[in-house]
Amino acid sequence: MSAPAPSPLAIVDAEPLPRQDEVLTEAALAFVAELHRRFAPRRAELLARRGERRAEIARTSTLDFLPDTAQVREGDWKVAPAPAALNDRRVEITGPTDRKMTINALNSGAKVWLADFEDASAPTWENVVLGQLNLIDAYERRIDFTDARTGKAYALKPADQLATVVMRPRGWHLEERHLRFEGGAASGSLVDFGLYFFHNAQRLIDLGKGPYFYLPKTESHLEARLWNEIFVFAQDYVGIPQGTVRATVLIETITAAYEMEEILFELKDHAAGLNAGRWDYLFSIVKNFRDGGEKFVLPDRNAVTMTAPFMRAYTELLVRTCHKRGAHAIGGMAAFIPSRKDAEINKVAFEKVKADKDREAGDGFDGSWVAHPDLVPIAMASFDAVLGDKPNQKDRLREDVSVAPGELIAIDSLDAKPTYEGLRNAVQVGIRYIEAWLRGLGAVGIFGLMEDAATAEISRSQIWQWINAGVVFENGELATADLTRKIATEELAAIRAEVGDEAFTSGKWQQAHDLLLQVSLDADYADFLTLPAYDQLVG
Repeated sequence: MSAPAPSPLAIVDAEPLPRQDEVLTEAALAFVAELHRRFAPRRAELLARRGERRAEIARTSTLDFLPDTAQVREGDWKVAPAPAALNDRRVEITGPTDRKMTINALNSGAKVWLADFEDASAPTWENVVLGQLNLIDAYERRIDFTDARTGKAYALKPADQLATVVMRPRGWHLEERHLRFEGGAASGSLVDFGLYFFHNAQRLIDLGKGPYFYLPKTESHLEARLWNEIFVFAQDYVGIPQGTVRATVLIETITAAYEMEEILFELKDHAAGLNAGRWDYLFSIVKNFRDGGEKFVLPDRNAVTMTAPFMRAYTELLVRTCHKRGAHAIGGMAAFIPSRKDAEINKVAFEKVKADKDREAGDGFDGSWVAHPDLVPIAMASFDAVLGDKPNQKDRLREDVSVAPGELIAIDSLDAKPTYEGLRNAVQVGIRYIEAWLRGLGAVGIFGLMEDAATAEISRSQIWQWINAGVVFENGELATADLTRKIATEELAAIRAEVGDEAFTSGKWQQAHDLLLQVSLDADYADFLTLPAYDQLVG
């Protein structure tokens, strides 16, 4: 047997950061380099396959369950039982891995913290490296600090009161330009996964937990298969038992919605569950069916709730699929940010959050997401009412659910239309989010909601779709590039008046305005906003 090929050398191309040597150790970089050598070629093949799949959808304007994998859907199999630390997931909080958020999320009372290197984190090198350092420090219980600006002290609660961490790396499409192998940029997914796994797998086992992951932007079961191969290799590499890694897959693309069983099957020994996202899922529908005509035109994003018929089909199929296979079904995000000034706004919003979480718990979900610690008790009460002392409700098989392929893409079943104010809101939110992202912030409070990159993606995609579909709004105006530019100019002036000349000039407002118009108006639709945005990200 021939010796394995040597791993490519890692080149770090960035200004040094405080304590980076604790993360970018020679051994850790060697592991990431080996991941790159073994798995980057297959990643490239799967990214090319996405384009082929999209071309087929453009040709047919339809999707179906895969005929070649019928035996998987009809087979009698289950995923591995959940480890104790992931058996009760009734409330999960999400957020980036800055130092303050790390402590607050772990202390929040949620069962799980989604520690996010993806949509809630702008991938500056500082966020990538110091986010890893913050997690290491948290597991070593050396993360306490005092905010120099406010004087407030932050410290971890006792270990048995902390949330279990499920880490989300970047999606397959993103690269990490600051880490290069043989002249090529590393995969953001492999960098985030590799550094976290290498440093923390054994640490987490010693804490009675394990290396748990959320897998974003998955588009097919073949992409899940690649992750499974990575998990198998990684566990052998560091010498921990197979099956220690557990992964929850976000079903946030329309193509993945047709392959839920196959995705769980590919990850079987490492599968923990599936999650029902919202904005990325709608973004994926627009992206894939953007030239499918009027029947695929989405109304204003806020009009597409989880009670829309095609969204109900998706979420109920997810619960049935998960429970049939012994996996957790995790519901969507409550993004409301409580106001410190307006109790009436909070009252109305809390009632909506409660209704949403009551519906998810009643539908059979085993848990759900919130974006703010104040929402944890509300979501907890909804699931406590259904679960009681049980850790989950996987015994609710939902055999009453039957979803035909066409129901998942029946966009025209929703009785709502795009509006002029919907266009204005898409422009407003898009500019405000992109500006913050370009400054290195991925989780941003906008108009009382915690927004992440998925918000900007659905906003710019809807602008693109409405213009290209020739939508006429209720006021008689036609959706056009000129109308969008006019609204964007007005919004930029309003922001300048709101923040003042100095803050406007020192910010990234003009850059954000230009980038939003670029990805919203270009005839060639960009697959991901974050690709051209990454070229402009400083740091």
